[in-house]
Amino acid sequence: MFKTIKSDFPASIVVFFVALPLCLGIALASGAPLFSGVIAGIIGGVIVGALSGSKVGVSGPAAGLAAIVLTAIGTLGGYQNFLVAVVLGGIIQIIFGVLKAGIIGYYFPSSVIKGMLTGIGIIIILKQIPHFFGYDSEPEGADSFLESSGENTFSAILHIVDNITLGSMVIGIIGLIILILWDQVLSKKGRIFQLVQGPLVAVVVGVVFYAVTQGDSSLAIESSHLVNVPIPDSVDSFVGQFSFPNFSAITNPEVLIVGFTIALVASLETLLCVEATDKLDPQKNVTPTNRELLAQGTGNILSGLVGGLPITQVIVRSSANIQSGGRSKMSSIIHGFFLLISVILIPRLLNMIPLSVLAAILLLVGYKLAKPSLFKKMYELGWKQWVPFVVTVVGIVFTDLLVGIGLGLAVGIVVILIKSYQNSHFLHKEGEDIDDGKIKMTLAEEVTFFNKGAILKELDKLPENSFLELDVRKTRYLDNDIIEILEDFAFKAKERHINIKLISERGVIENPDSFVAFFKLTPKIN
Repeated sequence: MFKTIKSDFPASIVVFFVALPLCLGIALASGAPLFSGVIAGIIGGVIVGALSGSKVGVSGPAAGLAAIVLTAIGTLGGYQNFLVAVVLGGIIQIIFGVLKAGIIGYYFPSSVIKGMLTGIGIIIILKQIPHFFGYDSEPEGADSFLESSGENTFSAILHIVDNITLGSMVIGIIGLIILILWDQVLSKKGRIFQLVQGPLVAVVVGVVFYAVTQGDSSLAIESSHLVNVPIPDSVDSFVGQFSFPNFSAITNPEVLIVGFTIALVASLETLLCVEATDKLDPQKNVTPTNRELLAQGTGNILSGLVGGLPITQVIVRSSANIQSGGRSKMSSIIHGFFLLISVILIPRLLNMIPLSVLAAILLLVGYKLAKPSLFKKMYELGWKQWVPFVVTVVGIVFTDLLVGIGLGLAVGIVVILIKSYQNSHFLHKEGEDIDDGKIKMTLAEEVTFFNKGAILKELDKLPENSFLELDVRKTRYLDNDIIEILEDFAFKAKERHINIKLISERGVIENPDSFVAFFKLTPKIN
């Protein structure tokens, strides 16, 4: 981990600036104490980051749970009673991990995962546009189409014209220019511009702008348009921000129901995020999903015990980490310590950061998740990938994350059923018991994303310095998810010194450079 600290440390700063307003905004949207979001962010970064097997995933409070938290606090009779449900949810997640329920994550098709990433990117852009112009009626981190203010995603944008805060808009534009200049030009000019990240410079400029325009009637930025971290005036008041569960409420059946709901939704969001993060990871690392459930469960137990919100792995922070060059879990851990140190030592300085500058950072994160080129790429893959992708994107934008994914998954299953030939034997192995390092895998006539988990497991089991003979002569339908698995495996096989021989009707290829390119030129596999 420490070998990559030169990449992880700058990335952790960016993740910190992305995470801070989201932690506070999600707490506000959940009807919980503001500090509860920060607690969840700290534990998600330090504890879950240390226990997780994910190299680049970042955990913290999730917007997808805000509605559940808001409702539960009211029905359970207070926040301290709700914390019991958070602890129980963590325990249930650990049970999920022990029962190896993490395999569920493998059964979401690639088109839906990419649709999720793109949908979240679009949501980030749409939700941050009002903040960018100083219209802060909705808390940071809200992601549902219908907003707590009574507006929806698009009506809030339409009302910007009547609610522009000039100072926020000016520094937002300046911050965005700095970020684009840093990303497109300066980062290629020298190592110093890679170590000192653009978001840090934009935030510093934002703080300076706030300070020097305090007396200006037109450019001054009010506190409602700034970060709002609780400021303790003594050690006792800082400790007083922590809440503790009222375990006498454990006999209430509704507490157990809420705990199970938290465990189920948090686990599902985490597994989806793990799949998405692994796809974004340029190193093509594969996260052990059962270990992730154990880490998340431990984090939720600790968060509930000290007054924090429920935790999941979160795609916004994880993608910001990857985009900023994060290489190992150290970036997540360090960002957690940054959250802890900053709320203790410099809360007043944090409260001088304009929300519009942080919105500029998130706009860039959102754009990188939802690049127009991705729509073109998915369309070119054919209707079997395009339809579930579009349904997922539209579902997320006009409802929320889980509903959108559910719609995309339902369409994906229908597509698979249409193309299915009822072939139960998808993989035949030979040679695994022979001590010559040679293993032969023969793919069946039809291989779908339902087989993804098993194929990943078999490929991961291959020992170093072995020889894989992959026979696809009988294969007539190979799902794009499986092709991507093979593509990622070819990348990792070089590091593990595994030689690959691909046998098809077109001939034999030794160590193919690209499975995607090969199957694109193989019309019989469609």
